[in-house]
Amino acid sequence: MGKRKQMVERVTAIMGNPEMIRNIGIVAHIDHGKTTLSDNLLSGAGMISSELAGKQLFMDSDEEEQARGITIDASNVSMVHTYDGKEYLINLIDTPGHVDFGGDVTRAMRAVDGAVVVVDAVEGTMPQTETVLRQALREHVRPVLFINKVDRLINELQVDPQEMQVRLGKLIDHVNKLIKNMNPERYKDGWRVDAANGSVAFGSALYNWAISVPMMQKTKISFNDVYDFCTAGDMKALAQKCPLHEALNDMVIGHLPNPVDAQKERVKVIWHGERDSAISKSMNTADPKGDLAFMVTDISMDPHAGEVATGRLFSGTLTRGLEVYTSGSAKKSRIQQVSIFMGPERLEVENIPAGNIAAVTGLKEAIVGSTITTLEGMTPFESIRHVSEPVITVSVEAKHTKDLPKLVEVLRQVAKEDPTLQITLNEETGEHLMAGMGELHLEVIAHRIERDKGVEIITNPPIVVYRETIKKKVENVEGKSPNRHNRFYIDVEPLDERVVNLIREGEISMRMEELERREKLMAAGMDKDEAKSIAAIYGNNIYLDMTKGIQYLNETMELVLDGFEEVMKAGPLAREPVSHVKVVLRDAKLHEDAIHRGPAQVIPASRQAIQAAMLMAEDTLLEPYQKVFIQVPQNNMGGATKEIQGRRGSIIDMQSEGDLTIIESRAPVAELFGFAGDIRSATEGRAMWSTEFGGFETVPNNLASEIVAKIRERKGLKKDLPKAADYLEM
Repeated sequence: MGKRKQMVERVTAIMGNPEMIRNIGIVAHIDHGKTTLSDNLLSGAGMISSELAGKQLFMDSDEEEQARGITIDASNVSMVHTYDGKEYLINLIDTPGHVDFGGDVTRAMRAVDGAVVVVDAVEGTMPQTETVLRQALREHVRPVLFINKVDRLINELQVDPQEMQVRLGKLIDHVNKLIKNMNPERYKDGWRVDAANGSVAFGSALYNWAISVPMMQKTKISFNDVYDFCTAGDMKALAQKCPLHEALNDMVIGHLPNPVDAQKERVKVIWHGERDSAISKSMNTADPKGDLAFMVTDISMDPHAGEVATGRLFSGTLTRGLEVYTSGSAKKSRIQQVSIFMGPERLEVENIPAGNIAAVTGLKEAIVGSTITTLEGMTPFESIRHVSEPVITVSVEAKHTKDLPKLVEVLRQVAKEDPTLQITLNEETGEHLMAGMGELHLEVIAHRIERDKGVEIITNPPIVVYRETIKKKVENVEGKSPNRHNRFYIDVEPLDERVVNLIREGEISMRMEELERREKLMAAGMDKDEAKSIAAIYGNNIYLDMTKGIQYLNETMELVLDGFEEVMKAGPLAREPVSHVKVVLRDAKLHEDAIHRGPAQVIPASRQAIQAAMLMAEDTLLEPYQKVFIQVPQNNMGGATKEIQGRRGSIIDMQSEGDLTIIESRAPVAELFGFAGDIRSATEGRAMWSTEFGGFETVPNNLASEIVAKIRERKGLKKDLPKAADYLEM
């Protein structure tokens, strides 16, 4: 603890000088060595012993992480590194690699300015490597590359020095190709990784050594020397001559931007407020004297201090007792503690200036994505968009009836801590549903509810979350209010995939300036009149107000949109969330007396018009798919392909590498339950496989009615399928 206390003193001394700060995340596919690498960096900073580095997994502080051997939560640490005779502060976030915890990566990317992309020298870039790289580039986070497990390449694959360099070169080219395809503009600006300039390092996190071109010049150790050390098995000597933390931290400081340089560019992407305002200038320069602008990227529970909000401070200074506004809340909060994270420990400091990653308590109203500020009415930061959506649901019950009120409270709490988790409390059926990214995600959450929150629960087998959508356009559907004094005339039609992608990527939102949004929609092929008539975006659906000069509509619009949101949360066919739907309000007749167009009149009229129109437009289901990547010896390939094809799956691509076959396929999530055990049996346990979210596709006609009937039965809805007339007869 003494060493960590000393480290806090050194950290606070540098904190106020943003030029000397680097905020970085470590990202990679699962098991490519992120946490082992973080251990080495901490050991280099003197925070853990060098003997334990790589084995202690200091950042995996949760017992579940240690038992499973994977990172589940992103964890933060601050340390000091000396480079060219100057001390620099590195705020590091170690992120998970498993696809089920990808939300943590997205949130961490909002807090950092640079990412160390770790790639296994033997396995190469994997599906999740691409996903995390895409997440980083979308948030304007600059990458550098660390190729790990080079010792395996030499000792296990027995490659010669020539082949080793060829393989590593191919790997670098492939990462650059990914960067170029994902963000051509940034690639042109010089965001490519290059061994020659030192933005690529090679090494072994397990054996604590790393090499890069600047490191070679410094230590006079060449690739051939590295090869000789590895074949001789003398990793200790290599680690002493080329310590990993030195090579990596030098690369981070030399190639990743400091907060001042990064925020000039990043603020444009994640904040859509007035460019000439004082707060905009303050964020662009990371001004510690400006108004506070703090973005919450993580919420965790401390048994003593309550909720801890961690995030990135773009402007101003956090101090104890400061009164702040939280976006979306009318009440002011008072900051109680200001601290920095050292892995599992949170250590209090007096204040934290702009450009740092900080942890604060006392923000009761904050959720992940909240903007915390001292400026009343500040435009909030753009919300964090997650790459994949919840695809699997489990229903949760309290084992003991006395725990029921506590369970509701606990479920709300876990949903606040993990925004990729969707909690639905159905008051009619008394069902509590948890929807998450995959079986492992839900298993971990359920275990934590029992272990950390002390509530024993029963979880039922997982079920799939479907989406409702429509197949065709329907025009001029009338919705009448119960008192018959208000009428709405709407059209519905499937929403163009290009527009859905813009929403999903976070490229358009209701927070943007109307002109900027209109231009992006027109570029995606939307008609100009439609593009300027957007009244709401909910999920992957939009509502357009194409009416002209209708009296009282402005003051009624909020209620009309409430009706729209209700249907988008639960469609008419099976009460599943709605996706890919465009609703257009063409005309409306409203009663002149406000008392006759209140919520009890307008919301049902708006809602029922959309429900009836969707049923007329052939409402159907979309089911979630996952891409499945399998590596299997050629002799066992038949078993693997049979497994996929027997689950309504399709093979997209097959490639051979030596005696291995690499299969890329996709299959519906509904068919992938129990896949782990079955693929092991089918391939004699020789298949390595991973998945990533693969979007949604329409359920085949022959299965749709059966699936709808099952969902309706489970939700306690009437057996008979609803008809449009049910919603129009008022």
